[in-house]
Amino acid sequence: MLKRTLFPDDPVARALSLATMAGSLSTGLFYSVSALYFTTVIGLSATTVGTGLTIAGAAGVAGSYLGGRLADRFGPDRVQQAATVVQALALLAYVAADDVVSFVLVACVAVASRAVQGTAKQTLLARWFTGPDRVGVRARLRVVTNVFIGLGTALAALALLVGTAAAYRTTMVVVGFVALAAAVPLGGLRARVVGLTEALRPLRGRHAAPDAPRGRSPLRDRTYLTSTALTSVMALQFGLQNVGVPLWVAHHTAAPDVMVSVLLLTNTVLVAALQVRASRGTHEVVTAGRAVRRAGLLLAVACLVLAASGSVGVVAAIVLLLVAEVASTAGEILSEAGTWGLAFELADPLNAGAYQGVSQMGYSIAGMLAPLVVTVTAIEHGTVGWVVLGAVFATAGSLVAVVAARASRAPVAVPAPAPTGAVEASA
Repeated sequence: MLKRTLFPDDPVARALSLATMAGSLSTGLFYSVSALYFTTVIGLSATTVGTGLTIAGAAGVAGSYLGGRLADRFGPDRVQQAATVVQALALLAYVAADDVVSFVLVACVAVASRAVQGTAKQTLLARWFTGPDRVGVRARLRVVTNVFIGLGTALAALALLVGTAAAYRTTMVVVGFVALAAAVPLGGLRARVVGLTEALRPLRGRHAAPDAPRGRSPLRDRTYLTSTALTSVMALQFGLQNVGVPLWVAHHTAAPDVMVSVLLLTNTVLVAALQVRASRGTHEVVTAGRAVRRAGLLLAVACLVLAASGSVGVVAAIVLLLVAEVASTAGEILSEAGTWGLAFELADPLNAGAYQGVSQMGYSIAGMLAPLVVTVTAIEHGTVGWVVLGAVFATAGSLVAVVAARASRAPVAVPAPAPTGAVEASA
């Protein structure tokens, strides 16, 4: 099972898996040392770093949307490879950053290029695979992402143990070169795979076929925009794992701080074990909507349990935190599976890049706002804040199911035929 996940038979899926391995390993290293590098080596204050990354997050929102337009114009494989190279160079440029201005500029390029890369990957999946294969491959890539981010985090422990500026700077150089390696599997992809050239023919510009039909604009597709807005609300859940739970454990519960690492490990293991299975069937719009509805309810339960963990003793707090982590991770898994299905199946296949750009832009906005939303609700207002946050997830998930049910009853345009050379992704 693990071998098929890491090295699938389909050549496109294999190239994406190899690129994801390198990119995620780089990400794990970066997440572990970047904050200390920015504050102790460059000498920036924590507030400055937070402000700079927020500005970079806005650049990421723009990059997500732009990535879809570029993918339709030049081909998603080429755009993904180019964006990967730009991101790697930006990560290397952090070593040369020595003040606020250079830090913010480099951060904007790094985050925006990563966003372009993500949208191009989604477009490649949408254009090359069909039906359950699309969601299945996407689920496997998420497993690869989690596993290799974990490996990167473990490797970064060496730099953290040394704890010197030289160790952090060296790690940042390694981050850049590992990220650059992610571009290698994508090189010449369409030339090596029969049928990929036609599947990824640019749909805009001078390279497009003269008689190429034009699809709908996602900006005029109310169903898609509504689905994206609601699933973006669901994506605020990542703020729970990255910001909410660590702050809550450290400052509002009797549990030891080491529980933050235990909960993160629990999340990683559960995602790796269950994501592919949970994604089965979510290529059907109704099933995808129901998955997101269940996710909303599970996230609401997790919020209530987290609230309860703040008013009990050490042992009870540990148990409640573990229960909340299992519930929130199950919600995360189902939400992602359903969101992918809706993002792929509700999109016009003739305008895949533009549609995936809108979907990814929703993710980027959620990622930018999640720390603020979670902090303002749960961390600042305790139980009341957790209840409000849980109600938001439950409501958004239920509304996604309503939108999906209505979309499934609407007339569906016949999708473009799959490329003749495409091979079925391994199950």
